[in-house]
Amino acid sequence: MHGLPQAIKDIAPTAGLRSTMGSPLLKDFVPREDGLMVQRMKAAGCIVIGKSNTPEFGLGSHTFNEIFGVTGNAYDVSKSAGGSSGGAAVALATRMLPVADGSDFMGSLRNPAGWNNVFGLRPSQGRVPQWPAADVWVTQLGTEGPMARTVEDLARLLDVQAGPDPRLPLALAKHAPFVDALDRVDGARASVGWLGDLNGYLAMEPGVLEVCEQALRRLEGVGCAIEPSALGYSPEAVWQAWLVWRRWLVAGRIAPFLLKPANRALIKPEALWEHDQAAGLTGAQTLDASAQRSAFYQHLLTLFERCDVLALPSAQVWPFDAALRWPSHIAGRAMDTYHRWMEVTIYATLAGLPCISVPAGFGASGLPMGLQLIGRPQGEAALLRLAQAYELAAQDVLRLTPPA
Repeated sequence: MHGLPQAIKDIAPTAGLRSTMGSPLLKDFVPREDGLMVQRMKAAGCIVIGKSNTPEFGLGSHTFNEIFGVTGNAYDVSKSAGGSSGGAAVALATRMLPVADGSDFMGSLRNPAGWNNVFGLRPSQGRVPQWPAADVWVTQLGTEGPMARTVEDLARLLDVQAGPDPRLPLALAKHAPFVDALDRVDGARASVGWLGDLNGYLAMEPGVLEVCEQALRRLEGVGCAIEPSALGYSPEAVWQAWLVWRRWLVAGRIAPFLLKPANRALIKPEALWEHDQAAGLTGAQTLDASAQRSAFYQHLLTLFERCDVLALPSAQVWPFDAALRWPSHIAGRAMDTYHRWMEVTIYATLAGLPCISVPAGFGASGLPMGLQLIGRPQGEAALLRLAQAYELAAQDVLRLTPPA
């Protein structure tokens, strides 16, 4: 990364540079030390020139906050860029940055990548360890990771970011360079299980599935076998387990700021809702959610006995009006939480599996959509090879750059 300019997502601490997390409470906070990922990127030679925008505390897949305002979509600034790595995705798509870092809890690398026609990879749990961290055992649903305009660049940035650290006991062991695993000649001989909208369970706006199915046909054209598949597990049970995990972890993130009661007025209502929802959680509920998550992971392993990759859209809606806080309805169905419209992203997160969002194509409104490809445990190398084969077949989509 020698000499490459980088704007670090405004969730990661950067020494001597404001790190606000999009919160008015932190608008003047300047860390003394870089986060581990930033240290590694600087050690590889990058030059940090600024920060990329994020929603407050990284919560929500729409990038806006009270300090820096709204980040508009690269293809239509009146629409959402996605989030929470929306600033990173737009800077990448508009050629402000050569590659970009981000983080992903509920699709925060995958949704903005899909909505801005770039590649975003949520690595395996523990692949890119985060430090500093108050807890090194439980808070593993979020992870940092790379975005890029090409799969090779994505692999190179992942090589910089990844690797163990003795302070983080759940970090994965050292790996062979992911860029060396790329194979442009024979990258796609995979069987792909297409989960679609989970047999109607997930609300989808018109055109989303059709554009993703066009992307699947590109994979078919380079040698993949596409098989419509069923999840085979109660998605509502997964969602309920997800709600417990998310409330538990988000409450822990917000609670320190609420030690001063006056701060409540300076925290967005969605974050307060998450915090307050967690107030009644019991130890038995959290343990049950962990057991449900464990059972779901074991079930996904049975799906990988029949296919190499699972595929889903990267979002359930097209980029929406940036003036909205979040979509309250999808195709006539009400969303009962501020994040339910991104339910499609929770499956890779809960299972700790690697998942890449590849540019799927453009809808009738001229806006982009992504396709999630979920790989086997610690299967980044195979996933990157498949994505590179797809990239070669998707040049018609990738050459559609944002308007000047």
